[in-house]
Amino acid sequence: MAVEERQRLSLAFQELTDLPPKCIRQYADTLEELDLSHNQFSEMRCLENFKRLDTLILDNNNVKSHTKFPPLNSLTTLWVNHNKIANLTVFVDNLVKSFPKLRYLCMMNNPAAPSYFNGGTYQQYRDYRQYVISQLPHLQALDDNKIDVDERREAERIYRQLPAPSPSSTNPARKKKSKRRKSKMADNLEAT
Repeated sequence: MAVEERQRLSLAFQELTDLPPKCIRQYADTLEELDLSHNQFSEMRCLENFKRLDTLILDNNNVKSHTKFPPLNSLTTLWVNHNKIANLTVFVDNLVKSFPKLRYLCMMNNPAAPSYFNGGTYQQYRDYRQYVISQLPHLQALDDNKIDVDERREAERIYRQLPAPSPSSTNPARKKKSKRRKSKMADNLEAT
C-alpha cells in the first residue's frame, strides 16, 4: 500500500506580489498546502487553478477587506494574521463565497479582529468572534480557539441570518423594521 506524501510549498519571505507562472504550472494540480507568509500579496486570483489546496498561509502580507479569493472548495484552513483587514463584514462575506468548507480561520492582529493585544476590548473581541462564527457554519476554530456548541448557538442567536423578504411581502412596516435591524447590526460591527 503506497502512502502519498502531502504536497507542501513554502514561498515565505520572497517579497512576492504574485505567484511565478512556473510555480502555478508545476503545482496547481497537486498542491495541498501553500505558505505565502511575509510577502506583499494583496490579490489572490493567482490561486484559481489550485483545486486541491486545503491550507493557505498568508500571514504578514497586504491582504485587505476587499481582497478577492477565487472559489476553492477544498480549502479548510486559512491564516491571515498581521494583515490590513479592516472591514469584517466585507472580508467574511468574501470567505463565505470562496471557501464553503472553511474549518480553521486565524486572523489575529488585523484591525477587524479586535483583541487585548491590539487595543480591543473584551466585548469587541466577543462580538467579532460571534459574528465570524455565525457566518461560517463549518468553522471549528477561530484564532486558535476551538468553537464549542454553546458558543456557536449563541453566535447564531445573535447574528442569525435574516430571511430576505418574499416578493409577495407588501407590509411596509415590516420592511422598515427589518432594514432597521440590519442597519443596527452593521453599525454594531463597524463600531468594533
